[in-house]
Amino acid sequence: MGGIRKIAARGGLYTVVTIFAFFGAFPFYWMVIATFKTDHDLFSPLNNPFLFNEPATLDHLKLLLFETHFLTYLWNTFLVGAAVVVITLAMAVPAAYSLARWAGSWGEALGIGIFLTYLVPPTILFIPLSRFASQMGLQESLWSLILIYPTFTIPFCTWLLMGFFKTVPKDIEEQAMVDGLSRLGAMVRVVLPLSISGLLTIVVFAFTLTMHEFIYALTFISVSVKKTVSIGVPTELVRGDVFQWGPLMAGALIASIPVAVVYTFFLDRFIAGFTMGAIK
Repeated sequence: MGGIRKIAARGGLYTVVTIFAFFGAFPFYWMVIATFKTDHDLFSPLNNPFLFNEPATLDHLKLLLFETHFLTYLWNTFLVGAAVVVITLAMAVPAAYSLARWAGSWGEALGIGIFLTYLVPPTILFIPLSRFASQMGLQESLWSLILIYPTFTIPFCTWLLMGFFKTVPKDIEEQAMVDGLSRLGAMVRVVLPLSISGLLTIVVFAFTLTMHEFIYALTFISVSVKKTVSIGVPTELVRGDVFQWGPLMAGALIASIPVAVVYTFFLDRFIAGFTMGAIK
């Protein structure tokens, strides 16, 4: 009887995992199908939408890569994401370390207050931030995104790293300082290596968030060659009520591959960063 229950439980687990895997993989499968289907095969109501009913084509990829600024969008996205990650690390790491080690009892309350600023909806802030960017002369410039995105990456990452730094015993730092390291040296050479999961978490979080952000990018950038992927693909490939589904899906597929690869290879560290940093 126990063996039957064990088999049934394992079968139920595999069934649930299979269902989740199917729903997780289906968007990528659909993007691949739509990328390489011909327009006739894609739009014909008589054809099976999930299979190739006609020979595959590269026309959608050619249009995306050679008739739009898609490669420029990717480069702009990488520049903005890398800059935001550097700024976020430079600001969040010392802030989180200070609050976790020196702030005392009020540091937790201050950390929660910092985190709450992340919850302010972007639709409330993009108008005053747009005015700020205009007065600074940053309209139609990637610098507007580089300076504004950290306003919502730094609060969350600071709160997350606070919890993570608290999991590192103070005795380790004190021993390093007894051995001759300064406070900064102990943080850089002892605490940060032990907190690599948390650091990797905020790097992935900050980069993917800036890569997919839409409202601010749409507000501040209208010149085609300055756009990022999140706004370049939909605004350039949707004309009125005409949706170029093949190139749209090709752009979504190419842009999602790096993110999928990062999450696949660093998933364990990413989960560890969220759970250890947020719970403890």
